[in-house]
Amino acid sequence: MDVVYLLVPLSILFLICAIWALLWAIRSEQFDDLEGPASRIIMDDREMRRKKDD
Repeated sequence: MDVVYLLVPLSILFLICAIWALLWAIRSEQFDDLEGPASRIIMDDREMRRKKDD
């Protein structure tokens, strides 16, 4: 039973940290453009191949 007195505050602290991290990620615009960087990598690779072929 003594372990519960330790685990409950730790779990609440962990939950607060997780919510803070999620809010920070949203506010710093981490989730705004999910497809842009992925397609940009493909386009850069295609451009490099074209330059090598020329």
